[in-house]
Amino acid sequence: MNEQRGPLSGVRVLAVEQFGAGPFATLSLADMGAEVIKIEDPTMGGDVARSVPPYEIEGDSLYFQAFNRGKKSIALNLRTEAGRTAFEGLVGVSDVVFNNLRGDLPTPLGLTYERLGAIRPAIVTCSLSGFGPEGARAAEPGYDGIVQALAGYMSVTGEPDGPPVKCGVSIIDFATGFAAAMGLTAALYDAKRTGRGRHIDVSLQDTAVSMLSYFAAWNLNRDWSPHRTAASSHQTLVPSQNFKTADGWVAVMCAKEVFWRRLAEGLQLDDLVDDLRFRTFADRRDHRDELLPILETAFARKTTACWVELFRGKVPISPVNTLDEALADPQIAEGNMIIETQHPTYGPIRLATTPVRTAGSEPCRSCAPSLSQDTAELLRDLLGYSDAQIESLCR
Repeated sequence: MNEQRGPLSGVRVLAVEQFGAGPFATLSLADMGAEVIKIEDPTMGGDVARSVPPYEIEGDSLYFQAFNRGKKSIALNLRTEAGRTAFEGLVGVSDVVFNNLRGDLPTPLGLTYERLGAIRPAIVTCSLSGFGPEGARAAEPGYDGIVQALAGYMSVTGEPDGPPVKCGVSIIDFATGFAAAMGLTAALYDAKRTGRGRHIDVSLQDTAVSMLSYFAAWNLNRDWSPHRTAASSHQTLVPSQNFKTADGWVAVMCAKEVFWRRLAEGLQLDDLVDDLRFRTFADRRDHRDELLPILETAFARKTTACWVELFRGKVPISPVNTLDEALADPQIAEGNMIIETQHPTYGPIRLATTPVRTAGSEPCRSCAPSLSQDTAELLRDLLGYSDAQIESLCR
């Protein structure tokens, strides 16, 4: 019986990428079985992520390792004729050309389907940028924190009397990476079916606005504006928030009426279930200022562990973990979400992996490449370059 391979096995991706969002997108492809080749500019020291602190060494960093395990690196200066010739040769034997440059750069650099489709009609090209290829912001660099501010995320994050706050992790970067990976796989399917590729555009701003989802629907269609809520509470569902316990915090989410009834009963507040002020979602929303102090007093009587044990499997509940506690959760280990790679300088490195699970797709366990690590091998094997040609190109 043939052993199953990753669903993207046999797909070759050329990635003109740097920093976070772009490499996160292609890391997902690599874990699905694709061969991802980073095209790095040797005159710039390669991907800027190689020098991101705090744990950096010469030409590498733990930040870089987090985004680039399992990939290959080839050093090409696309501004030179020789570099461009080698790049276009690689396009002819590849399936995807991906970049996460500024929105105004892919077209003049020839990284679009209009240019590269002439070399290989089935090629799929993808640009991930801050603000897309058109509009007043196209030439502006885009970063997660900037877009969280621009798209309104900071205005609804944090305590009501506090300043605007961004999410502690780069959620827009990572969501845009996933969006790019989804767009690419859809385009690859179409290219395999028709023999013709296409260009995919994804931006941080568009992704952020897309994820506003029901906030946008409420705001665009009714006279509604969100606001920062205390204890990370939901805008409309009550109780769905953090509660202080005797020794920490728990997060509770009563997104169904049955959860509310179980919560009240478990807190020994059975009388609340039939209280006309709290019977429905709308009732509890309208009387939240009366209900929440009662619940806060009840939660403060026992420890976090007691409440989690009591409600687990009955009401959506979690301790509010530190990062250490989150990564040590038994479910993470059982799901094999943390893998180990071996690095020549760092030694063993433990890293979080891609969340998609399917037969044949094993997370890439080789560490991220050094700059230009695979240049000679790739040019020789894929394009038939001689040692003299490779040496000339690398000067």
